[in-house]
Amino acid sequence: METADAIVIGSGQGGVPLAADLAKEGRNVVLFERDVLGGSCINYGCTPSKAFLAAAHAAGRARKADNLGIHTQVSVDFPAVMKRVRNIRDSFNQGTSKRLHDAGVKVVCAEASFTGDRTVTSKDVTIQAPLVVINTGTSSQIPNIPGLAETPYLTNRNFFDLQQLPPRLLVIGGGYIGLELGQGLSRLGSETHIIVRGDRILDREESDVSTTLAEAFQEEDIHIHFQVNVDQVAYDNDVFTLTLSNGEQLQGEALLVATGRKPNTATLNAAASGINLEKGYVKIDDHFQTTCAGVYAIGDVAKQPAFTHVSWEDYRRLKAILCDENRTRSDRVLGYAVYTEPQVGRVGMTLEQAQKQGINARAVTLPMSQIARAIEWGHDRGFYRMVVDQDTNKILGATLVGYETAELVHVFLSLMEAEATWQLLEQSVHIHPTYGEALPSLARLFLGENLPFCPNM
Repeated sequence: METADAIVIGSGQGGVPLAADLAKEGRNVVLFERDVLGGSCINYGCTPSKAFLAAAHAAGRARKADNLGIHTQVSVDFPAVMKRVRNIRDSFNQGTSKRLHDAGVKVVCAEASFTGDRTVTSKDVTIQAPLVVINTGTSSQIPNIPGLAETPYLTNRNFFDLQQLPPRLLVIGGGYIGLELGQGLSRLGSETHIIVRGDRILDREESDVSTTLAEAFQEEDIHIHFQVNVDQVAYDNDVFTLTLSNGEQLQGEALLVATGRKPNTATLNAAASGINLEKGYVKIDDHFQTTCAGVYAIGDVAKQPAFTHVSWEDYRRLKAILCDENRTRSDRVLGYAVYTEPQVGRVGMTLEQAQKQGINARAVTLPMSQIARAIEWGHDRGFYRMVVDQDTNKILGATLVGYETAELVHVFLSLMEAEATWQLLEQSVHIHPTYGEALPSLARLFLGENLPFCPNM
């Protein structure tokens, strides 16, 4: 058995920088990775999906230019689109490998599991260390649908290996992965059907967010099938056939399963090191400590929000904690986005969430159709919403649905991190004509002002 100063299991966006930093400090660090380096973000998450959507949304926007009097004929070179996606993915992956090598981290490319207190074994290597960090992430949760397991279905794990555009795409699941990739393939030319078990897509968001996206999708001839389950999957002659609970059958050349995530702990043998799990997730306290002293877990394997920026911030938090600084697992404002068109930018609490916590909250909403820039550029579907605490005037959250709202939501994120009030935003003078100009206008709704149709015009 070998010894080290620190062991990191998993090379996601939290584990890699932590391992590199510890190694640069002169510590003997070993990182275990059973798959490709870089974790889900680089290999089958953020990086390839957003490179893919860059092409898809360019095609979609070109077609929608008809409303501006610009008539185009879009031709998609799908193999070239996917080659670019994979090239970007591979270059990022190589950068991760170089970073670890340059920092002096020993990388073991194999499955790792605990075989004792803070003792990790992989193949013929067994290493013990006083500090162990679990960063194994999550993977696709595959539903137990008869016939599915015997078919070549897609998940976000293998979606980006597609070589040819499928004429018809079937998507099981109405969450952000299914919506982003489903709309993406639709905009590149696939006839797309999305099967949703409930009565709306993005059902964790406010109902009018779901309605706005559903209307946008249906306008693009994306078919959404609500309140149905898939009872059977068959695959024959390169065609999938789904039998739905309402008796309907759908056929397509590709099937994307996007029905949720599960923690990657099945082979970790956590109990051997006294590490407790809760529904498969690693149980941690507010300082990322597991039930075994010296073993920590970060990212979504510890049921932290499943976003790269959260995993990255977990790394920064844990590093500070190890240096005896006062950080906790949820000491920053959380924002996130859905990269459909229109986009969804979210930060903090919704009105319903705030009221459930007993907060005297109020919300105001400004439709995109009342924003000059949105009208001028033809992006007038969606809305901006802000939630405030009426007792303190502090901003509690925001929901933005519209063009590039993933960028705009950072205004609220920074204001909330500074514990600012809505009055600060109301007093701000934003540039005309911009999308951001509407944010002070949104705040002025708390004053009861009757805003003009086109602000400042």
